[in-house]
Amino acid sequence: MDDTFTGRVAIIGLGYIGLPTAVALATRGIEVIGVDVNESIVEAVSSGRVPFVEPDLAIAVSGAVSVGRLTATTTVPEAEAFIIAVPTPFQEDHSADLSYVRAAVGQIAPRLKEGDLVVLESTSPPGTTELVSRWLADHRPDLRFPHEADGLSDICVAHCPERVLPGRIMIEMITNDRVIGGVTVRCAETAARLYRIFAQGKILQTDAASAEMAKLVENAYRDVNIAFANELSLISERLRLDVWEIIRLANHHPRVNILTPGPGVGGHCIAVDPWFIVGAAPDLAHLIRTAREVNDSKPLHVARQVGDKASRFREPTVACLGLAFKANVDDMRESPAVEVVAALADAHPALDIRVVEPFTQQLPGRLADRANVRLQSLSQAIEDADIVALLVDHDQFIALPKTRLEGRVVFDTRGAWR
Repeated sequence: MDDTFTGRVAIIGLGYIGLPTAVALATRGIEVIGVDVNESIVEAVSSGRVPFVEPDLAIAVSGAVSVGRLTATTTVPEAEAFIIAVPTPFQEDHSADLSYVRAAVGQIAPRLKEGDLVVLESTSPPGTTELVSRWLADHRPDLRFPHEADGLSDICVAHCPERVLPGRIMIEMITNDRVIGGVTVRCAETAARLYRIFAQGKILQTDAASAEMAKLVENAYRDVNIAFANELSLISERLRLDVWEIIRLANHHPRVNILTPGPGVGGHCIAVDPWFIVGAAPDLAHLIRTAREVNDSKPLHVARQVGDKASRFREPTVACLGLAFKANVDDMRESPAVEVVAALADAHPALDIRVVEPFTQQLPGRLADRANVRLQSLSQAIEDADIVALLVDHDQFIALPKTRLEGRVVFDTRGAWR
């Protein structure tokens, strides 16, 4: 079998995964066309600019665009491979919202021809990749698809979940092992040829449903372990013990590695994916569900702590440091810091809340309509504050001299100022 992929790649969705994947392919000589429904994103990428913060990505995008390997558009072109990298949020009942995936399928289907490859990168519940194959077949009855024709299919369909850490995406995109699951063995082999263009880690081939489940398990594992740390912090608080000291001591055991507690869990992966496992087997996923509930409850607990302290002041000002879901990125998806500020503002409408977030110029929609919340510089917010709550451990917050915090009530939810 020819081990070299040749042809054009269309990537549907130019977000935190789609755009880095496009760059990884384009910088290795592949013609890549990025597709996004957001015209401002398309305009930015077409100009060689990155619409979000991610180290090393801006230079790579600029270079790929300047040599003509990467272009962007709002319409799906003809290609030999199509990668779907659109959001898969959860709905109110925590089930997966696959509407973006289905919309992408509808855009891709008219462009398909015999021999093409369709890869779903979006994190999805087990069975979604086969659904993609079935949805494509509904649109294109003139072609044979792998869920029905096995080795005789005209189109290959596979799942290759991302497994990168924001802030290190361009490094981990290349160096991490990749799991590739095909609807058939031939589909997995075809997708593997594409990813070998840039992936230096191992290529682990399996079936599509196992690949889907493996990604969910990776994030559920992290979520359960973070929940242990967060629950331990609540217990330690009641017992008037220093949870950071307890974890430091316990982690000296050679087989113990407790993670760091915080104000909750955010990001599109860890805060979302475990619910897909719960949804797949709700009568069995007791531990995974409980971990989600523990981590989801933490922002409200932090807000109540800050609110209780604020009630002791006559007209207090609270500085909330950080809105991103983790340090040194601008990604606010499912951010516990945003939930803390929202809960605090709702419970105390007269409270003067100053928010500091160095990676944005405006409040997110979740906070923009609250009259008692405003964005401010770090120096001014600290100067005005009676209470300071560290919600995200951005480098510039960690570097703040302790003398700047003197005379203020401090809530360090990250253990960074101990």
